[in-house]
Amino acid sequence: MKFNQQTIAFVFPGQGSQAVGMGKELAGQYLAAKQIFEEADSILGFSLSSLMWNGPDADLNDTVNTQPALYVHSLAAFRTFSHLYPDLEPASLAGHSLGELSALAASGALSFADGLRLVRKRGELMKRAGELTPGGMAAILGLDIPTLDKVCAEASAPGELVQVANDNCPGQVVISGAKPAVERAMAGAKAAGAKRALPLAVSIAAHSPLMASIQDEWNAVVDSAAFGDLKIPVIGNVNASALKTADEARADVKAQMQSRVKWTDSVEAMSGMGVNVFVEVGTGSVLGGLVKRILSDVATYPLGNPQDFSALE
Repeated sequence: MKFNQQTIAFVFPGQGSQAVGMGKELAGQYLAAKQIFEEADSILGFSLSSLMWNGPDADLNDTVNTQPALYVHSLAAFRTFSHLYPDLEPASLAGHSLGELSALAASGALSFADGLRLVRKRGELMKRAGELTPGGMAAILGLDIPTLDKVCAEASAPGELVQVANDNCPGQVVISGAKPAVERAMAGAKAAGAKRALPLAVSIAAHSPLMASIQDEWNAVVDSAAFGDLKIPVIGNVNASALKTADEARADVKAQMQSRVKWTDSVEAMSGMGVNVFVEVGTGSVLGGLVKRILSDVATYPLGNPQDFSALE
């Protein structure tokens, strides 16, 4: 292994990275990964692995399945890495939105089983919130955060709020909220100089006040899960600072439901800790692309299939 553990961070993807076939090769080659998929199927009471590997797309893209699928693939890859390289522990971890729960499980704050139950419930509650209070999201390209914050404030009205949901990287931001407010903000963003404003094909206004309808139930679910202190610090989405204790982790996971995902700030925080290698654990390479747009002088590696493991050697 060619890495210095003092300068490496593992990052865990969120929704949008899923794809039919995810994790199949990994489970086929590594027993540690295969056991994770089998454990997940047993805990959930149905074959999530079959859905992940064979589809159909429509079922995998249902958030109640997407969230546990991404979590399971990430933890299977992390467990495999830990088995192959037991002496290498990353300096820090972070996850984008849902991925924060994957990171917390990797950190030792949550057991695999408790984390899986949490992400499944998170998907169920967010889907319900989308049914109770439908909203929208849009990607805004080429506009800075202060300008977009002002645009969202001006586009919001009583009972129709919109806010920045994901600060993904400079020039790529997602807004979320009530559909009319999102549409006003898209127009305002274009008027303010945005290169593009693209509506996303979702009815769930994640990371916005439209999640308030399920917040109390989510808080209760998080409180009922057994959290422990973190063996590896996780840079939390809400404040882009290191979570180290069970209480800090719980608070961030609760607040994240309606708060902005500060991904740019999180990556910069890890860089400030000396990290210059980012390994994306699980499905796809979306986060690696974002990291490269935030920090030009770092190395990024995917870690989701056997070929990725071979490339790390």
